[in-house]
Amino acid sequence: MASTFPPQIPQKSESVIPVSALNQAVAQLLERNFPLTWVSGEISNFTRAASGHWYFTLKDSAAQVRAVMFRGRAQYASFTPREGDKVEVRALVGLYAPRGDYQINVEAIRRAGVGNLYEAFLQLKAKLAAEGLFDQERKKPIPSFVRRIGIITSPNAAALRDVITALQRRAPHIELIIYPCPVQGEGAAAKIAQMVAQADADNRCELLIVCRGGGSIEDLWAFNEEILARTIAHCELPIISGVGHETDFTIADFVADLRAPTPTAAAEMAATPRTDWIANLNQWQNVMQRQMRRQLDSQAQNLDWLSHRLQSPSSALTSKRQQINQCAQSLRFAVLRPLQAAQNRLLQLETRLTQKRPNIQDRQRQLEYKQMQLRTGMRHRLQLHQASLASLQDKLDMLNPQRTLERGYVILQQADGQFIRSVEQIDTGDVLHLRTAQDVGELKIATVKKQKSVD
Repeated sequence: MASTFPPQIPQKSESVIPVSALNQAVAQLLERNFPLTWVSGEISNFTRAASGHWYFTLKDSAAQVRAVMFRGRAQYASFTPREGDKVEVRALVGLYAPRGDYQINVEAIRRAGVGNLYEAFLQLKAKLAAEGLFDQERKKPIPSFVRRIGIITSPNAAALRDVITALQRRAPHIELIIYPCPVQGEGAAAKIAQMVAQADADNRCELLIVCRGGGSIEDLWAFNEEILARTIAHCELPIISGVGHETDFTIADFVADLRAPTPTAAAEMAATPRTDWIANLNQWQNVMQRQMRRQLDSQAQNLDWLSHRLQSPSSALTSKRQQINQCAQSLRFAVLRPLQAAQNRLLQLETRLTQKRPNIQDRQRQLEYKQMQLRTGMRHRLQLHQASLASLQDKLDMLNPQRTLERGYVILQQADGQFIRSVEQIDTGDVLHLRTAQDVGELKIATVKKQKSVD
């Protein structure tokens, strides 16, 4: 039952209050006046209840106090305390009203002696934050779909098995590349940084997971060193940090592109489950199908509206056929009209030509008759010319010297070709050329004897 503070206690001496009201008032008084405080001591009478709550006594050499750590907080503790462990707890002071026992409610627990480490953690965190290494603007986005993931952790760590199991369950298509390195102990930070740099240089992966399981602040200290923080900050690949439990925070968590509360959570953040992709695809398929169906329905409605406006094809063809027939008639009229006029004009011209044309048959007969007369006249004249030519040929033959020679005469010529017509032209010793009808020869004159010719 809720009550106000300060508690309402009756002032009259005769008034009484129940024990529960008293304890409740005291509990409220303690809670209001004692904020969360770190308390150190030794574990005693530690008990883990079936409910998961832890009950123990925290004591030192001079005093002790009962403590309870409920399951919701205990499950994130980096270790399970044992009898005699020196621890530091962050707790609220309270009162267990049913028994009236004063106790502390533990919110967080750590091993004693980590105060110096925590101070170093805070100093480095402030330094890197001032340099902007934690700024959200410089963080790279985690790709939504990856095909190859690099895991930087110890090959023997349970965190590696958790990550592999989660990835194989959620996204078995993703290829995993293990970059082995120690995750605690001396020099672990430098080796983890070396693996981060090597994975970044290899450029074989699309995403890196730096992880390890829970532990004390000493166990996780490799992830709080500056060398690893700066290597992660300068890595070109996006990095998810999954170190420790949900309550554990390291410098690597702040400088990484994304912080996961556990290694398993890092695997879940790195890869969307294949079933989610399939479900998402199915969802988009349904959306597309609905949109296509709406589009088809809209187009069908539009088609119906257009069909009402659309004239029947047979009616349209009939109308167009009528228009074509009208155009054909107009075309025939436009063509035949001048053609008819031209034909009439041609008939008129043929009639005039017939009237003006001479009688070709009579002219043809006259021409044939004239041709016959011409042939007859030409034949007659040719015969006359042939007869005259034959008479002249006979006369020419009679005058031909060859005919004279054939009758026994000879022709005498001097050496210079002059014909001998008189004996006076011949001298003794002359050589004369002699020509008969058949051949030619030479004649040398031995003597010349002149005689008078006998008529």
